[in-house]
Amino acid sequence: MNKSVNLINNGVKISFSGEVKKQNIITMVENCSTGKCECMSDETKKKIQGMEVTGKDGNVELNLCGDISKEEIEKALANSKVLN
Repeated sequence: MNKSVNLINNGVKISFSGEVKKQNIITMVENCSTGKCECMSDETKKKIQGMEVTGKDGNVELNLCGDISKEEIEKALANSKVLN
């Protein structure tokens, strides 16, 4: 699976390609929203105002809205149990 993280005007966009299932990204977002994951600090979680998953298996995008940095999200992705 390939991941790329890019800053957008209202937050960060993560693009997943290759061996990626949309449902896995949805599960990751649900875990994050309900506090079932420890991939990012509570401080970072508070900055995220919205999460949206789009695309299909093999090419999925996750948009995170809020005052977050690319580095914070890259660190969270590295810690994700769903992705790694």
